[in-house]
Amino acid sequence: MVLPQRITPALTHMLKRYHPLWISIHFTHPDELTPEVHGACARLADAGIPLGSQTVLLAGVNDNLDTMKRLMHGLLKIRIRPYYLYQCDPIVGSAHFRTPVEKGMEIIQGLRGHTTGYAVPTYVIDAPGGGGKIPLFPECIVGRDDDDLLLKNYQGYIYRYPDPGNKLGSREQRELVRYQRRRSLCV
Repeated sequence: MVLPQRITPALTHMLKRYHPLWISIHFTHPDELTPEVHGACARLADAGIPLGSQTVLLAGVNDNLDTMKRLMHGLLKIRIRPYYLYQCDPIVGSAHFRTPVEKGMEIIQGLRGHTTGYAVPTYVIDAPGGGGKIPLFPECIVGRDDDDLLLKNYQGYIYRYPDPGNKLGSREQRELVRYQRRRSLCV
């Protein structure tokens, strides 16, 4: 948050008149969570404005589980819901900040099941050419066995979930095959 001192009681009083109003704030590192930021966010939250965060995964800045967990927990402590974790876009001048997508998946996997779900943002790629945000999830539906859906948890263990008559696992598998066939068409 740049210039948290601009979030004054007068400003939040004015903003209260425009409900519903949601604010997303970019944070990249837990060191940004200063007492001034805490006060500004408290004023916004006390005005009834839900706060969310958007974070870009940056090599050498926040690309490890400990840093990301401290950031996500710190955000929750000041009433900000971690919303998106973005893969760094392949734009001119960003190459030194880019991480492999697998690094982001590793961080999300390290958060999931090891902290509250409120501290786990949705990991997304903002698709080039206006394709929108595409969420990246570790594969959780691994198949079907008769009337059971086979699910993989955060530890990699497979569980059977009774789901008679539903063909979700089969549909997911068909969609995966279709995706793999079309994947070579995407640039």
